[in-house]
This record gives sequence, structure tokens and C-alpha cells, in this order.
Amino acid sequence: MRTEVLRQEGSGDRMNRSRTPARRWQIAGVGAVAVVLAGVGLGVAAADEAAPTVNCPAVAGKIGNVPAQAQAEIERNLALLNTQIAEANKRLVTSQGEGGPAFIDNAILGPLKDKRTATINRMATAIGRNAAKPVLDVDGLATCSLNENGGGEAAPEPTEVPADNGGGAADGGDNTEAGAAPTVNCPDVSGLPAIPAQAQAEVTRNLELLDTQIAEANSRLISSQGQGGPAFIDNAILGPLADKRTAVLNRIETAIGRNAARPEGLERFATCSLNE
Repeated sequence: MRTEVLRQEGSGDRMNRSRTPARRWQIAGVGAVAVVLAGVGLGVAAADEAAPTVNCPAVAGKIGNVPAQAQAEIERNLALLNTQIAEANKRLVTSQGEGGPAFIDNAILGPLKDKRTATINRMATAIGRNAAKPVLDVDGLATCSLNENGGGEAAPEPTEVPADNGGGAADGGDNTEAGAAPTVNCPDVSGLPAIPAQAQAEVTRNLELLDTQIAEANSRLISSQGQGGPAFIDNAILGPLADKRTAVLNRIETAIGRNAARPEGLERFATCSLNE
């Protein structure tokens, strides 16, 4: 009987000893998790407080008079400048602690400058189709700096510009050397639905390509003066331009359609005429 009692007491002691380390590990684990979570919370709060913001030169006041034909395109690109700044500011918050000393310049400010350069050049091209192309300090306007500690964020670009109805076909800028060379007059690609974030880069790239195609057609109109017969421009310049624009517009429809309702009928913007 005594032997049985001793056996039971010994068994109970072993169970108590085995539970004690486990309990200690549980307490230690809970404490460690709490410390980690507290540290993460403090880190996020500190990151949000210290995040800088981008400070970009204003563009709207530098582009001069805007022909009525270019007004919608200019306003769309001014709005795009604001979108690019907002995206850069968000990236500055989410990327804190990443990379080395040059990370912000290489990963945020550099790509932002490239995007702004393309957007500003598109606006100059749009104006130049129907008026004297503005001479802009594109490099200076495209280069952004930082507002440290999140302060002093620049006011957004105004996205509405008054139309200059007094401007006619382009008679200055790039066309002065061409004498009587006409320029192409292509419809503005308007009425696009909201562009999904996943498609923004591809759509922007294709809109830029439309501008490149117009510039190439205008250059061809200058270099080919005196060539061919009456149908030369239609067959050799406007026809191929319409085909290229159709392909680009179809790519825009496809890019949007992967993540939203696909827009239809953008081919209506493919055919261009001439500004004599």
C-alpha cells in the first residue's frame, strides 16, 4: 500500500516538473510576440512620420497658349503629372528602409523624371500640331526634389487650361523650315474609361507611341515634298499612319480589357487628316 502511494506521488512530481518548462516557454513566447508587435507598430508610425514627399516644378504655367484642338489632351496630361506625383509619394512611404543611400534617386526620383519628361514632351507635341510648339526647359520641369519629413508638399497642377481659339494651323516652330509642308491632324483619343492600375503603364506607353507616330508622319511630310502624284500623301503617309494607329488603339483596348470592361470602337480615332 505504501509502495503504491509513493509511486503515485512520484508520478505527480514528474508531471509537475514536465509542465513547468512548457509553461515557462509559453510565457516567454507570448512576451516575445508582444515585443515584436510593439516594435513593428512603432516602426510603422515612425516611418509614416519621417517619410519625405516629392516637390516638382509647376508645368501648367509654362506651356503658354493652348489651341482649342489640344485642350483635352493637355488637361489629361496635366492630370497625369498629379497622378505620377501621388504614386511617387506613396512609394516613398512603402519603401522606407529599403536599399542604400541612392535608393530614392534610382528607384523613385529617376523613374519619376522619366515619366514627367515623356508627359511634358507629349504636351509640347500636342500644342505644336496646331500652333507654334512651345520651347520648354523639359529637363528642369521634369526634375523633382524632396520635401524632407513629409512637409511642404507642392500644390497639385491645375488640370484645366483655357483654350486659345485664335490659333490656327501650325505656322511656326518645327514647321517654319518646311515652308508649305502640311502637318497631320489626328483625333484626340478621348472618352477612355477609368484605366485600371495594372494597365496604366501599358496604356500610357501606347498613348506616347501615338504621338511618336504623328511626329514621324510630320517628318515624312517635310522630307517627301514634291514626291509622287496627287494620291502620294494618302497612300504613303496617311494610310500607313491609320494602320499603325489602329494597331495601337487595339492594344489599348486589350490592356484595359484584361482588368476592366473593354472599351470598344477606339478605331474611330485612327484616321488622320491634314493641316495645310
